[in-house]
Order: sequence, then structure tokens, then C-alpha cells
Amino acid sequence: MIVTGIPDEAAEDLATQVEVHRELGWSTVELRSIDGKNIAQIDEDGFERACDLLERENMEVIAFASPIANWSRAVTGDFSLDVEDIKRSAPRMQRLKTRYIRVMSYPNDGLDEKDWRDEVFKRMRELTGIAEGEGIVLVHENCDGWGSQSPENLKILLEEIDSPALQVVFDSGNAVAHCGTARDTWHFYRAAKPFIRHFHIKDCRLDEQGQPIHTFPGEGWCMVKEIIRDLLASGYPGAFSIEPHMAVQIHLGTKASEHSKARSLYMEYGKRAVMMLEGLA
Repeated sequence: MIVTGIPDEAAEDLATQVEVHRELGWSTVELRSIDGKNIAQIDEDGFERACDLLERENMEVIAFASPIANWSRAVTGDFSLDVEDIKRSAPRMQRLKTRYIRVMSYPNDGLDEKDWRDEVFKRMRELTGIAEGEGIVLVHENCDGWGSQSPENLKILLEEIDSPALQVVFDSGNAVAHCGTARDTWHFYRAAKPFIRHFHIKDCRLDEQGQPIHTFPGEGWCMVKEIIRDLLASGYPGAFSIEPHMAVQIHLGTKASEHSKARSLYMEYGKRAVMMLEGLA
């Protein structure tokens, strides 16, 4: 069982990110940002420095967490940004021997439902075609975009595009974080289950005003233990990656350097995740 995480929630520089994972006893990372720049967008010199450090530390990369089609890129936005990101990322992934790159499916921006759906499918088909040609796999996160509006939408998107190059990274915390319920989480999981190739461990609950409060795994409303137990019983061969959101949330613009407990919270979260997984295995 591989346990890893997205370590820009512990530190901004890659050297410290790797150091934190080593302290946790992990030999892999899921790369999102280095010094505030996404791995899909850092310049070539920065990427080469990252490769040198990762190779020197014998640290493998499980996945890229890209901004492609995510919460920052509406369906009416410039599609060329996503095409450039995937074409830039593919050789980098091949260099680091990783197959998976996280994507979403475009939040709406005033289009009616049919036009939104049609544009999402057009874009996702093109991105999937590029991924097929490059030998990489897009893993759709159940977070933002058309495919994350409901379990039904997610199932339709995956079944209609019908490609091994479009699969799922399931995030256990997102349904509740978007003001859903434990029932919503389970329904999303059931729709995603046949396509899950990667897993984000996240947990949260809602406060009295309906705002999400992120918790240690197993302490929120997200059925983390129940879902992982079911997934393992089904023979899931992939990795589990922590994304705590307890100190740092990239989509809110927060940074590890701005939170004095970012590193310690991340490490505590990682230790608890390992204990939970060992108890479920």
C-alpha cells in the first residue's frame, strides 16, 4: 500500500516537501506546486532542478496535480492554456515515470446546461485524445466542473468519453466541502468506483453556518473509513494521497509559509492516515 501526499500544504520549496515525506517514512510525492508555481507551469530550469533533487533523494512521483480544467478555469476561458499545460506536462511525466495527472471538468460561467455540457465534452475529448497519444492518464477529481455536479454527471462523462486515458482520482472530502452530505459522498464514490486509479484522503464537516471545517481523517462526515474499507476489499491497487486542507488551501490562496503549524499539521495528518489505513488493510 502506497501512502503519499501533496506536500505543498507542508512547505513551499521542494527540498522541504521531500524532507517532510522522508520524516513520514514515505518515498513518493504527488506534485502540485513548487515555490508557488504549479509543476505543469514551472520553467525548464526549475523543472530540471526539481528532477535533480527528486533523483538525488530517490523520491518517486505518483501524480501531477495540474490546474487543467480546474476551479480557476471556467468553461468559457482560454482552452489553449489547458492544451499547453498537458503538452508541457506529458514529457515531464515521462521523465519522472508517472502516469497520472489530475484534472477537473470546467466550472460554468453563465452558459445554459446544454451549452455547458457540450463545451465540456468537446474540451475533455480533445484533452483525452492528447493523453492517449502521450501514454498518460487524466484522473478527474470530483471537485469542480460539470462532472462534479452530481454522481450522474460524473458517470455520464466517464462512460461517454470511454477511454482508459480518462479515469478518476476520488477525493473523499469534496462532497461535504461543497455543502453536501455523507450520503452524497457515498453516491459519488459508487459512481466513481469503477474508474478510481488514485485517491485523495480528505475529511471535513460543516459548521452551524454551513461552512466546511477540515478535520483529521475519520473525524469528519465524509465516510473516509467506510469508503477506503470498501475500496480495499475490491482490490484497489493504487495510492492514497493526503490533502489535509487543515492549514493550507491552494484554491483560497493560502500558503504554507503563512501558517506556523502547516508542517506539523501535515505530518500529524500523515501519521494518522497511515494508522487508519493499517487498521483497515
